[in-house]
Amino acid sequence: MKTAIVTDTNSNLSVQEAKELGIYLIPMPFFIDGATYLEGKDCTPEMFFRKMKEGAEVSTSQPSPEEITSLWEELLETHDAVLHFPMSSGLSGSCEMAKALSQEYGGRVLVVDDHRIAVTLAQSIRNAKILLEQGRTAEEVRDILEGEKSASSVYIAVNTLEYLKKSGRVTAAGAAMAAILHIKPVLQIQGGKLDAYKKVRGMLQAKKTLIEALHHDLATRFAGMKMAVFSGYSGSDPTLGEAWQKEVQAAFPNHSVGLISLPLSICCHTGEGALGVACAKMW
Repeated sequence: MKTAIVTDTNSNLSVQEAKELGIYLIPMPFFIDGATYLEGKDCTPEMFFRKMKEGAEVSTSQPSPEEITSLWEELLETHDAVLHFPMSSGLSGSCEMAKALSQEYGGRVLVVDDHRIAVTLAQSIRNAKILLEQGRTAEEVRDILEGEKSASSVYIAVNTLEYLKKSGRVTAAGAAMAAILHIKPVLQIQGGKLDAYKKVRGMLQAKKTLIEALHHDLATRFAGMKMAVFSGYSGSDPTLGEAWQKEVQAAFPNHSVGLISLPLSICCHTGEGALGVACAKMW
């Protein structure tokens, strides 16, 4: 059974890595001052964060139904099935839209909702490749990955609440008070939803909190499991991410810690200077 895998740039897969893995990658759209841009095509991180600093209004969107279904139909001409990996249904309506669209394809398009986003979603896709190579069917792969939807963890420390305030996730008063007191919120994604984890004073304490939270998860929830560990950052300066990766690697010497730059559709909410850690089950 020949199966194609489709995802979007929220998966943190680059165009090059997707090509190497044989993954079909849909660029995520977002808006800057009302104009539409496609991640990885017509907007670089340098341009994106420059526009943010200049006060541009940024917001997220999602691929059109026509773009998704036209790709599915093209792939179904040469494949038996399509596995489609959107971001978690708890974070976007794109998953439910894909599920509704898939109903028209007689079971040949299967949407995987294993509550992942960014690097944890990318790890799910790598796991899917391994499972398909082992001879599993598309339906078996979907069921296995959805059965493991709790086997990942994400923590993010946001340097500013300005953009969460603009998106309505934080009140203006709360953002102003946080700025005065140098409070850095640490957020978590567990079960596919974004929630508050802790509020700390300053980024040094925030980084300590990120590492402690992931240490706890690996020692408890994921004890005995083969887990991939990642560090992440938002911004156009890669040295920020490289320095953070070194800190995380020193804290987790038994893992090879990967480094990601957060997808721009996520940076619309975090702004520049966010730091994160994550882990996900490996096959």
